[in-house]
Amino acid sequence: MPAPTPVVQFGTSRFLQAHADLFFSEGTPEGAITVVQSSGDPSRAGRLGALAAPGGYPVLIRGIEEGAVVDEERRVHSVKRTLSTASDWAELSRIVTEEAEVILSNTGDAGYDPKPADTAAAPEQAMSYPAKLFHLLKARHAAGKAPLTIFPMELIPDNGHVLKARVLDIAAQQGADSALTGWLGTCIWANSLVDRIVSAPLDPVGAVAEPYALWAIEAQPGLDAPVTHPSVRMVDSLETIERLKLHILNLGHTAMAAYWQQAGAAPDAIVRDLLEGPVGDRLARVMEEEVIPGFAARGMEEEARAYLAVTLERFANPFLDHRIADIAQNHPQKIERRIAAFLSWVRAAQPGFAAPALDAICAAAVPA
Repeated sequence: MPAPTPVVQFGTSRFLQAHADLFFSEGTPEGAITVVQSSGDPSRAGRLGALAAPGGYPVLIRGIEEGAVVDEERRVHSVKRTLSTASDWAELSRIVTEEAEVILSNTGDAGYDPKPADTAAAPEQAMSYPAKLFHLLKARHAAGKAPLTIFPMELIPDNGHVLKARVLDIAAQQGADSALTGWLGTCIWANSLVDRIVSAPLDPVGAVAEPYALWAIEAQPGLDAPVTHPSVRMVDSLETIERLKLHILNLGHTAMAAYWQQAGAAPDAIVRDLLEGPVGDRLARVMEEEVIPGFAARGMEEEARAYLAVTLERFANPFLDHRIADIAQNHPQKIERRIAAFLSWVRAAQPGFAAPALDAICAAAVPA
């Protein structure tokens, strides 16, 4: 029988392969993971089998870090076992009940959406991830085991609070008694934010990723970092990191897309190439004249300048062919969330804050 795996991970994506799985392999103590495919997609069976190969799998780190080109291979050995919720439920329930200390997940933007099957009394493959998680935790509670620490990694604000609320809603629908709901409440549901560009998969498993990586976890009583690693940070609040990511990295991408559209540049233009021309010049000006002063109005100039320097290195990654046309998808919605929201946030602290270039991008996105 394989050695116990204190970490149970829902999701097999290349992002997780080059993010949490790599951190557990490199960190202290080295983690032992059971990876769970929750979709039941048979086309990914080859990936699932290769994740736990005895020799590990490769992650290629390629990009620019502190001005130097990085191009290196690392190997991930933390994945010890792989299962599918479609075919291995009994074994998965045993592992969550007997071995697990930590559960982590990255199930996609729609992973928390309710499904009709969520109301079924017994586990079903068609259930949403929160419903499957409820049934696994219910079995652990019935066995008299201790509560777990749960680390959702989906890109949802307050993802720990949101997942906890979904699981408790399902518990109520299932008629769970007060003992079970109380036990669920004593599990630790961590809010976290993750960031790393994972640009390509490797065959049959592995990934190509940039040097920059972050797993920021919001502190709360009783919560410890799941692994000690330079990319894993415990923080008092995620708001600062969320603002930096949304209003520098994401805003920068959206501003570049706006300038690219205005310039009528090539439809297959790449972000790093645009940095070297008029689009990059306009981006540099709006960052220096409007974005950094906006963060300064919120008392965050030092953090913003440091994050901007790292962001520009990420944009210039010579190994990443990041098409601006992909970034420009859903452009009006991105302007609202990344640029208009930034201006509202800044002007709440400094009414009348001048940002003519950003205001012009917002105005151009409003239908005539």
